Amino acid sequence: MKIAIAGYGLEGEANYRYWSADAANELTIVDERQPGREIPSGAETIIGDGAFEKLDGFDLVIRTAGLAPYKIKTDGKIWSATNEFFAQCPAPIIGVTGTKGKGTMSSLIAAIFEAAGKKAWLVGNIGISAIDALGEVGSEDIVVFELSSFQLWDLERSPQTAVIGLIEPDHLNVHVDMEDYVNAKGHIRSHQKDGDVCIYHPTNHYSHQLATSVSAGTITRYAIPDDGGVYERDGEFLQKGDVICPTDLLQLIGQHNIENACAAISVARAHGVSIDAIEEGLKSFKGLPHRLEYVRKFAEVDYYNDSFSSAPPATVAALKSFEQPEIVIIGGVDKANDFSIAIDTIRSKTNVKEVILIGEMRQKLAGQFAQAGVSAKVTVLDATNMNDIVSYARQVAVPGDVVLLSPGTASFDMFKDFYDRGDQFRNVVNSL
Repeated sequence: MKIAIAGYGLEGEANYRYWSADAANELTIVDERQPGREIPSGAETIIGDGAFEKLDGFDLVIRTAGLAPYKIKTDGKIWSATNEFFAQCPAPIIGVTGTKGKGTMSSLIAAIFEAAGKKAWLVGNIGISAIDALGEVGSEDIVVFELSSFQLWDLERSPQTAVIGLIEPDHLNVHVDMEDYVNAKGHIRSHQKDGDVCIYHPTNHYSHQLATSVSAGTITRYAIPDDGGVYERDGEFLQKGDVICPTDLLQLIGQHNIENACAAISVARAHGVSIDAIEEGLKSFKGLPHRLEYVRKFAEVDYYNDSFSSAPPATVAALKSFEQPEIVIIGGVDKANDFSIAIDTIRSKTNVKEVILIGEMRQKLAGQFAQAGVSAKVTVLDATNMNDIVSYARQVAVPGDVVLLSPGTASFDMFKDFYDRGDQFRNVVNSL
C-alpha cells in the first residue's frame, strides 16, 4: 500500500513507526516545513510549500492531528492515528473531550479504574501515544482516550462511553470558525450506537447540542441530580440521593474540579465500579502538571502554575478557585479568543488585586481591560523572560497573596509550548 505520512512531528514519527512495521507498505513523509525531527534514513519525502496538495496517487494519507483534513488534496483515503486506534482497539474506549478539563477528567477516570483493579490505558493528548500503545492493549483492559478537536475532526467511530465537558471557543486560529470546532467535537457522539453512553456538562449549550444530536444510546448530565448522574451537595458526592463519598477525598482545588470529579465518578458508576475503588482513585490522583499545580510557598506567598490555561475559560476557573488576594499573570499569543468572560470575572472578584499582562497580546488586552473599567491594578509588563515576570510578581506580592500563572492564551511568542512556559515558571519560583 502506498501511504503518505502527512505532518512529521511527534505524532508523525509514531505514525511512521506503526505503518512501516508492514514491509509491504511504501511510505512517504510529507510536510510543508522542514521537519524538526530526524527523518529515517532512506525515507521518501515531499517537503515544501503546497506539499499537502500533491498527494494524488496515494492509497492512504495519514494526517497528523493538527493538520486540517480540508488542507489535504488526494484521490486516496484520508486517515489518522485516532481512526486507526478506534478501528483496531480490542478494549472498550472511554472518550473524553471538552475545551478545558478533559485532561483532569481523563486522569481521574483512569485512576479510579486502576484502583478497581483494571488495566487502564490513558492515551491521547494527556497520556502515551495511542498508536504506540495499540499493540499492547488487551480485550480485558479499559482505554481512556483524551480527544482534542483535532483528533476528532474526521473520526469515523465514536467511543462506547463519551464524556463531553464544557465547550467554549478555542483553537479558532486553526478551525475555520466556532461551528467547525463544535462539529469536530461532535464526532465523539455522532457514531454512537444503542447501548453506548454519553455523559455531558449540565449547563453548556454546545455540550447539550452534541449530546442530543443523535438518538442512539443514553445521555446523562453530570454535576446535577436531575438525570441520575453524580453531583455534589454539602461536601459529599451523591447519586440519586445516595452518598458516595466526601468531596474532600479529591486532592484538587476549585469548583471546576468538583465538577470534573462528578463526571469521572459518573463514568465509573456507569461501568459498575465500587465505591471503595472510587474513594481510592480520588485519593490517589494528585493532579496534573501545569493545571493549577501548587509550586511552593515563598515569603508567605503561594505560587500556582496553571500554564495549561490556553483559553480564557480556564483562567476563569482558576481565578474562582481562590478567596485570598490574587496576582494573576495573563497573556501570550492571540488565538482570536474572547476575553470578555475573564475580564468580567476579574472585575467582579474583589480579591483580584493585580493583573500582570505579558506576551504578544499584552497591549491589546490592556485596551480591553481599560474599556471594561476593571478596578484592579493592570500592569503591562514588557518582559521577555520568565525570570523578569516572576521577579515583578514577587515585588508586588505580600504575605497571604496568591501568585497565579494562568495565561489564557497560547505560549509560542516567548516559549516553546505550555510545558516550557510552566516548567520555566516552576523552576524560577523554586529558585527564589
